[in-house]
Amino acid sequence: MIVVTGATGNVGRSLVRALTEAGEQVMPVSTAVADLFRPETLKPAVDGATALFLLVPGAGAGLPIDDIVDVAKAGGVERIVLLSSQAVGTRPDSVSYAPLRAIEEAIAGSGLVWTVLRSAGHASNAYAWAGSIQAEHTVAAPFGDVGLPVVDPADLAEVAATVLRSDQHGGRIYELTGPEPVTPRAQAEAIAAALGEPIRFVDLTRDEARARMLRFMPEPVVDGTLAILGTPTEAEQRVSPHVAALLGRAAGTFAGWARRNAAAFRL
Repeated sequence: MIVVTGATGNVGRSLVRALTEAGEQVMPVSTAVADLFRPETLKPAVDGATALFLLVPGAGAGLPIDDIVDVAKAGGVERIVLLSSQAVGTRPDSVSYAPLRAIEEAIAGSGLVWTVLRSAGHASNAYAWAGSIQAEHTVAAPFGDVGLPVVDPADLAEVAATVLRSDQHGGRIYELTGPEPVTPRAQAEAIAAALGEPIRFVDLTRDEARARMLRFMPEPVVDGTLAILGTPTEAEQRVSPHVAALLGRAAGTFAGWARRNAAAFRL
């Protein structure tokens, strides 16, 4: 049995479906079933499981990862796959990503077979624009002409399903990106094309964006995110070959994601 945490999210839903279609027995876990900050609530889900997909809340700050690993081991888990962030590797000194770095290190030292999936920004982050698109046909974002290779959550799920079902990926760290850098302005244009309607792009200043993000994100995470969006490193703009190598096909484009999810931006 494979346990999938974050099973109701953009990656988790697709992963549960992919594993089920492949004939695997799956235990979906959401916050309604178990609270990772109280690892004892995970015990019923991992009892008899052989593998665990771990998607940590937020940036992982304060997560009792050692206790989670102990609970997983006691339940029979032998393999753990962590969805982490590309920034753990590209910004090793960043305070924002220190919690995820600690989680990676704990899993690597757990004695379990482990794999880390370091993801670039998700295409589904564009859902944050749904309200303004519906109300005003407008997207407001900072750094409108800075491109990053955002990744389709469906690709993340397919990669996770591949890794969870194989013995060949132990001790590996995979960096998962989309097939090309795409700017926020181009993302808005792709959504407009998917809707068949014009969308106006408003380029926010860094301070304007920071003030908006602080409404729903912790300050260290906001500052770390803005650093990547505004001044990405060469490594953060580079397209990784890992999605294509693991799936045997090219990574999905943002435009393709927008077409599949256009309904989310319509009234």
